[in-house]
Formats: sequence, structure tokens, C-alpha cells
Amino acid sequence: MKRLAAGVGVLVLSACAAPEGSDAPTPSAAASVTPTATIRPSLPASPSATEAPTHTQPQELAMTAVTYPLPTGSAPHDVAPAADGGVWYTGQENGTLGWFTPDGGEVREIPLGNGSAPHGVITGPDGDAWVTDGGLNAIVRVDDETLEVTFYPLNGPYANLNTATFDGDGILWFTGQAGVYGRLDPATGELVTYPAPRGTGPYGIATTPDGEVVFSSLAGSYIGLIDRVSADVTVIDTPTPGGGARRVWADSAGILWVTEWFAGMLAAYDPDAGSWREWRLPGDKPQPYAVWVDETDAVWVTDFGANALLRFDPVIEEWTSLPMDSSPANVRQLLGRPGEVWGGESAGDRILFVRHGRE
Repeated sequence: MKRLAAGVGVLVLSACAAPEGSDAPTPSAAASVTPTATIRPSLPASPSATEAPTHTQPQELAMTAVTYPLPTGSAPHDVAPAADGGVWYTGQENGTLGWFTPDGGEVREIPLGNGSAPHGVITGPDGDAWVTDGGLNAIVRVDDETLEVTFYPLNGPYANLNTATFDGDGILWFTGQAGVYGRLDPATGELVTYPAPRGTGPYGIATTPDGEVVFSSLAGSYIGLIDRVSADVTVIDTPTPGGGARRVWADSAGILWVTEWFAGMLAAYDPDAGSWREWRLPGDKPQPYAVWVDETDAVWVTDFGANALLRFDPVIEEWTSLPMDSSPANVRQLLGRPGEVWGGESAGDRILFVRHGRE
């Protein structure tokens, strides 16, 4: 497989607001980042008969949310906590991989080349950033120390690359919404793509605690369990027909949590029992997008319909809502560290950060 390395031009910016008439913050030495807003948790409205019950928020659960501004026009799509304590983000509109630190206030943007439109980013076992770039139709690797950029072009038609994950053996698996999924061996550079069941739709992808890989198909309304040896896919339909499985994540027990975009549901699939459960999100017109499970097995979901970040406690089936202060915020993906949730506000050129825990 062809592997292309490129020189790196890094634009270092402060995270302050842009001056009048400018499209980006003025380059300067690193400066402190001032949060633009603090978002207080609030409980959603009373649920309907098909929604999970909402209880009084336990006093010991504390959540604080702030947002950090990014350069104008970056439109951060996905984020990933970096190994050095910073946060990677994909600048889908300006064709960059960004990195910032809320402590020092430094923002770096690494141009990925003409036509770049990066969608997903994850931090690999090697500490490098791995990007699924739909514009370049390539997997992109950015060295976390030297910032050297390496390209792994797909050897097929346009895939509309979406998201990636590493399996238990260190192989990178990825999705393409045009109707493919694939694998890349970082050690050899070998890259292979496969046609997805039902064609277009593969979107989110995740790794289970035992190292297996599952992806979600938005258009196909299923999750696909990948056999890592044969690359065959076992299709599991969403519990609501046509529900639209946008993203998927596994909890510590291997339960697969899925956002059903069209159905307005959060669903959970138990692979051992072969059974589903689902809960309707609060509100009149929920549109669940991102899903991520934290270290306590609480489930975090972004809701485009309510313009909010939701936390779901699966033990007591309780929703807690953190409304966004800008509309729309369009947080399309979530990742985190223990006690932290990170997301990109693609409509507002901002990074969302939530600190949570029990006091």
C-alpha cells in the first residue's frame, strides 16, 4: 500500500477572538484561553409514556461545562484527547488537524493539503493522531511529537470516510458512508476496503472491551459486528425499524449503545443475550447524534433536536440535560478521559468540555 509522507506547516494561534475584519485569530505567543460560557445542568421536561423516567438529580453528582473558542472557520467535527494532555480536533471546513490545550491556551492547526475535509480523529496506541479524511479519500496519520503527516490513500472509489477505531491487535478499522468499511495495518501500511451490507450508511465505529469491532449504519439502520479474521459482518437491525444507527459505543460489560437518529431513541444491544432495549430521549423532537460511555458506564448523548448534551444513567434510567448556550451547537461526536467529556461545536467553532464526578 502506498504511504506518502509530507512536510508539515504548523500555524500556531492564540485562542482569543479574531480582530474585526479578520478570518482567524491573530498569531501570537501562547496565551490563556478564557471559557466563553458556563453551562449549568438542568433536568429535562417530564417524559412521555415511552421515555425513561426522569428523577431528581442526585446532589452528589457534579457537572461543570465550559466552551473554548477556536479559529474562525475550523468547524471542529470530531475531537480526541491527546496523549500529552491536549485535545486533537478535525477542522473539517479549513482542512486541518487542530490541537489545543485549555491550560496553556495554545492552538496549533496542521494543514492536511488541498481538498482536505477531515471527519474523524482518534489517538492511536502509538500516541499519534489518526484521521479519516473524506476530502482526500485517505487515512491520515500525524506524529504526535514531530507533527509529520503521513497519508494512506484508499485504492478505490470515493468512500466518504467517517470514523475509525483500533481493534485489540492494533489494526485500524474505519467506515465510509458511501458504503464501505475497511482496515489498515499500521505496521505494514496494507489497506483494504470491503463493500458494506446494504450499501451506503456506515458511520460510527467502536471497539469492545474484548478488542472486537462494531460499526453503525445510518442509512442501513443496523449495527455490524466485524469478524476480525475474515472481515465478514454480522448485521443486527435496530430495534425500531428504520431507526438510523448513527453512532455506537461499548460500555465496560460489552453492551453496545447506539443513537437512533431517525427514531429519536437511545438503544442498547446485549450481544450475549441477543436482545435490545431502547429509551426515547426527552423532548418533543429528539435527534440523538453522538454517543460515548464514560468510566462509570454513564452514557453521554448529544441531541440536535434539543440542542443539548444528555447524560443517561442506565442503572436508574435517568436523563440529565445540559443545554447548549449557542444555537445550533451541532456537537457531532464525543470522547473523554476519566472525569472529562470533550466534543466539538461544529456550528460554532468551539470545543465543549464537561467535567463530571460525584462529590
